[in-house]
This record gives sequence, C-alpha cells and structure tokens, in this order.
Amino acid sequence: MQENKKQIGIIGNGSWGTALAKILTDNGQEICWWIRNEEAIQYLKIRRQNPHYLKSVKFQEGSVFPTSNLEELFSACDIIIFCVPAAYAQNVLELFDTQMLQGKTIVSAIKGILPSSNQLLNDYLVEQFNFDLNNYVSITGPCHAEEVAAERLSYLTFSCLNEHKAEAIAALFSNQYLRTTFNHDIWGAQLAAVLKNIYALGAGIAHSLDYGDNFMSVYITNCYREMYRFLQQHFDLVHPSEDRPDFHTSAYLGDLLVTAYSMHSRNRRFGVMIGKGYSVEAAALEMNMVAEGYHAAKCMQVVAENHNIAIPIATCIYEILWQQKEPALIFGNMESMLS
Repeated sequence: MQENKKQIGIIGNGSWGTALAKILTDNGQEICWWIRNEEAIQYLKIRRQNPHYLKSVKFQEGSVFPTSNLEELFSACDIIIFCVPAAYAQNVLELFDTQMLQGKTIVSAIKGILPSSNQLLNDYLVEQFNFDLNNYVSITGPCHAEEVAAERLSYLTFSCLNEHKAEAIAALFSNQYLRTTFNHDIWGAQLAAVLKNIYALGAGIAHSLDYGDNFMSVYITNCYREMYRFLQQHFDLVHPSEDRPDFHTSAYLGDLLVTAYSMHSRNRRFGVMIGKGYSVEAAALEMNMVAEGYHAAKCMQVVAENHNIAIPIATCIYEILWQQKEPALIFGNMESMLS
C-alpha cells in the first residue's frame, strides 16, 4: 500500500462487505481485504471482482489487496471494518487477541447481535479484550448493498462515543452517491438495526398471509412505536444523559422502513417464505443464507428480558420462528394489539 493512503482492512466478503469495499475504493482508498476462500482471493486478484457477491462491481486495479492471513491485515491496517454476518462472527472473533486490537479503530458493519453471547460487538470486545470504546464505530443504514453497487443515492450513519472519530470515519465513505451522518449512540443505533430486521421479517410473513397495504402501514407504525419505546428505555438504563439522540432520523425509522418494504430486503424475503409455510431450514436453503432477523429474534428476547423492556411485536415473530407457532394464528392475535 502507498504510504499516503489510509490503511483500511475489511473482514468479510459478503454483499455488504463488497459494497463497503466499493465505496472506499471509489473514494481513492486502498484496502486490505480478509477472505477465507483462496479461490475467491485468486478470482479477485485476476478479475477484480468478488466471484460470489455483487459481481457487477469491478474494482480499480491496485486498490484491493486480498489476504487469508488475519494477522497480515491487522499488521497493515489501523482501521478494521468487521462485516461478517452476526451468526458466524464468533468464529472469526476467536482468532483475535488483545495485542492485535491495540491502537486499532474497529468499525462494525454486522448489524446484529452475537448469538453465542447475546451481545453487541462493542460489548463483546470490551468484555473479552478490554477494548477502548472510544475506538469503536458502528455503521447503520438505511442502505442496501445492491443500490450501492448501482451507485443509487444511499445514506449511512456512523456512531461512536467520540463524535470526532465518527465524523472522520464517515468522511472516508462520503461521495456523490453516498451521504453520511454521525452521532454518539452506538448502542441505540445498533439495537435499532437488530429490531428492524425482526420487524421486516414479520412484514414478509404478513405479506404471505395476504395482509394488504392498510394493515402493513399500521403494523410498521406499531413496530416503530415499540422500537422507539425500547430505545428510550435502553438509553436511560445503559448511558443516561440529557444528550439523547433523535430516534426519528433515518438511522432508526428510515432503516426500518426500507428493510420492511424493499424487494432487496433479505429479512422480508425470508419472512415471505416462512409465511408461505417454509421451515426455517428450507427458507435458508432456498436463499442460501439465514436472514439476520432469525437469530436476532431470539437474541432480542434475552436483551429485552435483561433490561425488563417489553417488545410484544418482536416476541410474536420470535414465537413463529423459534417456537414454531402458526403464523396465521399469531398475526390474528396481533391484530388486536395494533392501533
């Protein structure tokens, strides 16, 4: 890498990791990209494309340095973007050690809770590695990888306790098709991203059950009311201050709307299959993935119970996914909950 370039590492080569790589390289950044699969690494080196995700994206020559050596990435980079799906993140995190993380800025783009510990990535890093939270930044939407690939105008929110750092990281991503904002709400922004995946999965179930636009508008309104109440109570419990973030912004409400309604939403698509009678296993096989909202539904039950915060709509989705309750029956009961 050239010495005058920011040294940025990306861990994870799914569609979201590929979209973030595109944004950064379009902005003139050189990136080191950790990829497990050696065939994918060779394909990327030769063709400058990810062979499995967003193949329409072609990287500029000399802008991407792929590696399967995690220590090489940490040695070369000061900013590490972690975008492995939450369900599989634990396997990668077990390769970390405290020494590797010293002085690094960790940017989380996983949009989920670690299922093995029911923790956000920042809480896991603090507990396991005594990581300095001032060096932790989270990325939230609303933003779909497919629209980034097509360079359709998109928005990202960067959250960090150190807002100067959030602003600096956000500046690395800002360009003509990507607008950025920043705040200090690392817990709320991430938990909102987790909840919206659960609600979007429910929106897909409702669609398959032949609920129409009128019901859907009421459902999403109530989902946001539940999310807003949860975020307010969680904020007061975890980091109370008078400087409360604005939960009516795109990082919270906007991300919920796009994930619940968009044809690009994997969580909505997963929910559609569940509503049609697919098992979780069959839906995952059909999509070649398990949507984030599936594991999130179970994790959020633990988080909500730990803080004694009610999330009845999210609990309904949990009952469908994890307790195999009949979707039509659960949504029939939900009708009287909504207003």
